[in-house]
Amino acid sequence: MIEGPAVSPAVRVFRPSIPPLRRPVMATAAHHQPDIVTARLRLRPLRPRDAALIALHAGDRRVAAATALIPHPYPPGAAEAFIERVTAPGATERCWAIDAGEGGGNGLIGTIGLEPAGDGVAAIGYWVAPAFWNVGYASEAVEGLIAFAAGDGWRALTAEVFQDNLASAKVLTRAGFAWEGEGEGHSVARGAMVPTFRYRLDLG
Repeated sequence: MIEGPAVSPAVRVFRPSIPPLRRPVMATAAHHQPDIVTARLRLRPLRPRDAALIALHAGDRRVAAATALIPHPYPPGAAEAFIERVTAPGATERCWAIDAGEGGGNGLIGTIGLEPAGDGVAAIGYWVAPAFWNVGYASEAVEGLIAFAAGDGWRALTAEVFQDNLASAKVLTRAGFAWEGEGEGHSVARGAMVPTFRYRLDLG
């Protein structure tokens, strides 16, 4: 049995000087969204100039087929619309760029996000461009987001992956997520229902 999250001690969450919350609340995009810095990555809020790299990487069928909502082929303007949606005032989902760049350049290699699911629980979702697979970036990003969520008042995180995406399933179990069962989810890119594995990580 996995007993807890394997969170790297190198994770740093940068927050401004703001009054502490009186009690844990469900995080929303209306709250501050800090940069989350790990050993090799910076998870940062999305910005309009990320659209080109999102379109490039998400346009790879291997990325789209591993997600529920990314279409393939990737339509013109979809990246801009996505960024506008998740950064709009009042948006409930929080999404970060997974940035491996150095020296202030744009090194976006994927995205990772939290979507409220009610009762202090959030669903985590992420993708990494194939050129950056198999070097631990997904694990590092997930562990960084776990550290942020634990300090931000969330009770638990959930995740759902397609059963043929074993690499993503391993990322979750290594980070401490426990298997909860099986299900089905619709893949826009595949145009079909696909069997899934469901996971949960309690943070309390």
